[in-house]
Parts: sequence; C-alpha cells; structure tokens
Amino acid sequence: MNRYQLDARNLLCPMPVIRTQNRMCELHAGDVLEVHCTDPGALQDIPAWCRISGHDVLDSRIQDGDVIVIIRAGGPAGPQ
Repeated sequence: MNRYQLDARNLLCPMPVIRTQNRMCELHAGDVLEVHCTDPGALQDIPAWCRISGHDVLDSRIQDGDVIVIIRAGGPAGPQ
C-alpha cells in the first residue's frame, strides 16, 4: 500500500472529482489518496463518486478551510 496526495485546491466543481478520478486510475487496489480541495461541494461529491466507483472513503473533513477526503482504492484498479 502506498499513500499519495492530490492538491485540488482553488478548483471548482466538477474539477476536484475529475482530478480525483484521474489520479485514482493510476493507483493500485489498497493505495490511499488524500485529496485537498477548497470547493465545499467536494465534501459530498467525492464520497458519492467513491461509492459508485468502488472505493472506500476513510475520512472526510474540513480542516483549516480545506476539504480533505482520504480514499482507499478498491478493486482491480490502476496499471496492471
């Protein structure tokens, strides 16, 4: 398992979700991605995308003005 960060700050909907989706495609099952956003809608949008895509949200919160969503990649994703 590897841990990565994605800076999606100062992007408006739907870009934080799209950037998250693109980055998750590069990860392997079990890898963890910590996404930092400033768009408050991402607090609901990214977890909703994760449910549809089979990824697990480990944590989601607002901290120091940033929306932070921590995701564990599920299933056979990423480069094989």
